Formats: sequence, structure tokens, C-alpha cells
Amino acid sequence: MLRTAPEAGAVNWQTMATRVAPAYTRTVADLAHSRPVEECLQFFTREKQWINEKHLELCRIPAPTFLEQPRAAWMAEQFKSLGFSVETDRAGNVVAYETANREGPFVALTAHLDTVLAPRRTEDVRVDEEGKFRGPGVSDNGAGLAALLAVARAMKSSPPVASRLGELVLVATVGEEGEGNLSGMRYLCSKSPLAGRVSAFLVLDGPLLDSITTQALGSRRFEVVFTGPGGHSWTDYGTANPVHALCRAVVLFSENGLLGHAPGEPRCSFNFGVLEGGSSVNSIPTEALAKVDLRSENAAKMDELVALLTSTVEQALEVENDRAVGAKLGVRIREIGSRPGGRLPEDAPMLTFLRAVDAHLGIRAQTDCSSTDANIPLSLGLPAISIGAGGDGGGAHTAGEWFHPEGRDLGLKRILLTLCLLMQDPRTTKIVS
Repeated sequence: MLRTAPEAGAVNWQTMATRVAPAYTRTVADLAHSRPVEECLQFFTREKQWINEKHLELCRIPAPTFLEQPRAAWMAEQFKSLGFSVETDRAGNVVAYETANREGPFVALTAHLDTVLAPRRTEDVRVDEEGKFRGPGVSDNGAGLAALLAVARAMKSSPPVASRLGELVLVATVGEEGEGNLSGMRYLCSKSPLAGRVSAFLVLDGPLLDSITTQALGSRRFEVVFTGPGGHSWTDYGTANPVHALCRAVVLFSENGLLGHAPGEPRCSFNFGVLEGGSSVNSIPTEALAKVDLRSENAAKMDELVALLTSTVEQALEVENDRAVGAKLGVRIREIGSRPGGRLPEDAPMLTFLRAVDAHLGIRAQTDCSSTDANIPLSLGLPAISIGAGGDGGGAHTAGEWFHPEGRDLGLKRILLTLCLLMQDPRTTKIVS
């Protein structure tokens, strides 16, 4: 997950509140006071301890990208124990159906299983003296997965919510982070039995409630590899060096990558996140590798960044080969991931419902542009929003990641009320072809 600052021209919470029709506000209030929904809402406050325990338990199961299977199996057992019909699809996603309906239409509540870092020991995920959870993935995306379980148990512990036009399906997805390239959500939207049967996606990513992701941040990832003959640092001195060429390419790109990025222009970013090469201090390497992440809100700007990467790599290759004696270097650039962009229309019913729920609960949130599982449905023209699951957190993708459960129940109430509105409205239970 990557959240950015609110997009240019983002609608702030006061503007949102004025755009919510009084009829929707009354609908949310009436819904919140209906017996089945009221019991679910009370569950979130009453069962805080159970939710916290499940949160910690799931985070202690390592789930780095491509190795999510143990955590997926654990999530599947949790859903089964709560009375859901559970399947693990070919991508590895855990799919939990509330009822026997397999035809839809469905409203999907999703959260990704994988983490950038993973705990090595049980004690790596702990609770500190301030009540904060600390450890890899406790915020991103332990918060989202714990919310899936909380919603599942709340709905099974209360009378059925009446007047549904759509059914709920809960999905714990694989491959959201890094080189996973949103593989779980891609499969869900294109090849799974649910493809074409989900009318709306509510994606849970992290804990924070101040952002509503309605624009998908596009990204492309590349692997750059310089190769050469290698040799001894003394006797073969002058042989073209892949590490020298790679470092030059990184510097050249970094010096030029944001040129022209003036106020008012589309935002973009780049990051060389992996650098590898060499085997010893006195050996000229035979290979040097870098992995770079390029992001932009604008497709044309993204194309500029890709072109700049290609040109700076070629320039670095030329400089190193010109100064070398003997055998020359080669280079290859390979795309290793691409996340499509997309945007939810400002007048989409899904966004209207969420704003009405926020007005009812007193939540202040702004729309933003981020890279999440919602990228895939948004790129396909399907209604999708990514939000936080409640509580507080920070340090995602670092060894200092943390989560505080205080206020989590507010986020869970927001999720449930939004789901109920989505399942009851004919506009959001109509399949978009």
C-alpha cells in the first residue's frame, strides 16, 4: 500500500458533508438503529478484546509476498469456524461466502494477506507498555485482516440484515505488496468464479480513517541488469565494471527524474529500492542489478519517466564502455510489474454512501490517490474504494511498524454501515459489464 497526500483539488470533509443529501443522512440513521445493524455495531465495542487477540494472532503468522499460504490457511479456518462457506482460489485468495448464493451480485469486502517484512519469531509481534501493537505488518495489513474477521463474526452473531439486493463476500487477497503486482485482485477480477459477479469493492488497507482512496495511483517497476566479464581488481583493472555503470545510471536518473515537476503538474515519484552486485572487494563484478519503482498520477508523465530511465541507463552504459579497456558491458531492462490507474466518479453512489456514513459518525476524511488493491477494479471501471479499518498506526514497510487499537470500533462501524447501504441499493448491486 502507498498513501499519498490528498490529491490536488481533493474534497475536504466540510464540503463532503454539504454534498450528502439529507435523505441519505436519515437513511444511515434509520439503518444504524435497526435491530440487526445495531447489534452488529454494539459487537464491535463489546468484543474489542477478541478482535485484538485475533489481530495479534494473525500477525504472528509470517506472510511475505508469495509466501502467504500459512496465514491464508489460518484465515480460512477462522471464517469456517464463524459459519462461512470458504474456498481458496487458484491465486491463493481466501474467499468466504456468507450464504449459499454463488451467483451474485456480490459486494466484496477485501484485505490483503501479504506484508513487506515478516516476523521471524512470535515475540517479534508484541504489545508495548502503551498498548500499541509493534511488529511487521501490524498496521499494513493486520488492521484490514482483523476487520474482515470482526465483520464476519458480527454479522454471524446478529440477526440477518434484511432487504438485501446483493450478497456479501469477504476476500483475503494475496500479492498486494511489491512484486506481487496485485496478483490476487487481478485474478479475482478477471479469472475467478467471482469475476463479473462483484458489483462493488470495499478494500481495507491499513488503519487510518482520514483518507478515502478513489483514484488509483499507477506504477511501473523495472529491473535493470548490467553484465560484464568481471576480473581481478588489480590485474584486470580497466575492465568495464557493472557496478560503476549501475551507480552512474542511478545518479543520472536521480538528477533528472523530477525535472519539470512544478506546482500544478501531475505528481510523480521514483525509488531505487534494491541494489545488488559483486562478490568480493577485490573482484570486478560480472553483474549489477537494480529494481526501481516509478509512480505517477498521469499516464503521459509515467511514459516520460520510463523513457528517462531507458535513456539514462544507455548513457551510463556508453560512458563505462568508452572508458573501459577490452571487453564491454551489456545491459537489459525488464518490466517486473505494472499497476494500472483509474478513478471513481465523484458522483458514484458508493462514494455518496460512504460520505453519508462519515457524516453520521462524525468522521472527517478527504479523497486521495494511492496504490492499493482497488487499482484493479477501478482500472476496469468497477466501483471501488479503499479505506482504513480503524485505530491508529504508522511505520508501514519498516521495522518500526506499529498499530494502536484505540478507536478501532469507529472504523468497523463505518465499514458495516457502508456495506449495508451497498447491499441494499439497486445502483450498487447492478453488475457493471
